[in-house]
Amino acid sequence: MELTKYAHATVTLEKDGHELLIDPGTFTTNIDELLAGADAVLITHEHGDHFDKDRILAALETRPDLPIYAPAQVTAQLPEGSGNIHTVAAGFSGTIAGFSIEVFGETHALIHALIPQIDNVGFLIDGTVFHPGDAYLVPGVPVDTLLVPTSGPWAKLGEAIDYVREVAPKQSVQIHDLLLSEPGRQMSGYMLGNDDLTGVPFTTLAEGESLSV
Repeated sequence: MELTKYAHATVTLEKDGHELLIDPGTFTTNIDELLAGADAVLITHEHGDHFDKDRILAALETRPDLPIYAPAQVTAQLPEGSGNIHTVAAGFSGTIAGFSIEVFGETHALIHALIPQIDNVGFLIDGTVFHPGDAYLVPGVPVDTLLVPTSGPWAKLGEAIDYVREVAPKQSVQIHDLLLSEPGRQMSGYMLGNDDLTGVPFTTLAEGESLSV
């Protein structure tokens, strides 16, 4: 399976000629191209950097049967009565576009006590790759490749280190990193891949760069 990282939290997974698109948000410069090529779309939560509502609605005009799987707060903003729009929550499992999908978690990480928390789910794909959305979400099952958010108003590097230690994947990959400078991305990678801190190999991919997982 091939994982390709795009801007911020957007990734694709490709296997046997099928492509899964996760969290196409407003920072994703090639979002129309990715939506056109996807066999299915997974969305972790409704924030714009993960869910570009306008571009997804435009894609559904062209591809009305495009399967989309997301929490209720997202699907409520998409066309009603469509058999391809699926509301998911923790406990969901199924096969989507040839990929095995399991859903975990319920809530976005706390940004501030004055800001209400919204729904957020994490997706485990083929029992291998875990995308947690905007939360240091521990699925409680083995994970080979953990996608680790490293920037944002809720993110904290020390908590990210503890997150990697608790999930204990075979490797981790930096996502949700657009708010970091290049030195910031490098520092995050150094600390999250440090043998004394996590003991887990950590990869930072350039936009459009791929990794076999």
